[in-house]
This record gives sequence, structure tokens and C-alpha cells, in this order.
Amino acid sequence: QVQLVESGGGLVQPGGSLRLSCAASGRIFSLSIMGWYRQGPGKQRELVASITSGGVTNYGDSVKGRTTISRDNAKNTVYLQMENLKFDDTAVYYCYARDVVASISGYDYWGQGTQVTVSS
Repeated sequence: QVQLVESGGGLVQPGGSLRLSCAASGRIFSLSIMGWYRQGPGKQRELVASITSGGVTNYGDSVKGRTTISRDNAKNTVYLQMENLKFDDTAVYYCYARDVVASISGYDYWGQGTQVTVSS
């Protein structure tokens, strides 16, 4: 069992920056993928960014160019750095991780979510 705990959410001014952290704990085998999803008011949950254990990244179209995802494998922690935040970035941000025991066994885990509100 893996637990994910997010931190860094809060109120951000338009055009400001944000740094989110997510630390995984528990019985971890190999976190092949870690990432962030978000769900804004009246919207479906969407990908913000993801990163593999090897450092391959993927970004959602709405955040490309102003977002950087990184991870510290030794600490089982993933980070999300966002710049030039917009009103539409307001959402609950959820940390995600896939733990792989073997090639035939992978388990998905989600954090409780952290609220990010972009407002002046």
C-alpha cells in the first residue's frame, strides 16, 4: 500500500508561480510513473504532467511551456513547478503514482488533492 501526500497548494495571484510537492510512503516497489492531474469546477479530471522513473515527461496541452515536472527517486517525491498561472488553473490538484511490483502487477494511487486558487 502506498500513500501520497501533496503540499504547496493555496492562493496564487494571476501571473504568479506555484510549486507543488508530493511525497510517497508505504510499501513501495517501483514508482514507474508519477504525475499530477487536476479537476476544475465543472470539468473532468485532466492530466497536468507526468514523469517516468527514467525522466521521460509528458505535459497537458494547457500547461505546456510554463510547467516543469521533476522527481527525486531517492525521496519518492514528485514536484510540479508552474509559472504564469491563469484563472483557469484554479482546480484541485491530485498527485498520482503507479507502483510496479512486476511487469504483470501495477497499482495506481492517488493523493487526497490540494486546492489551488488563482485570484487577485
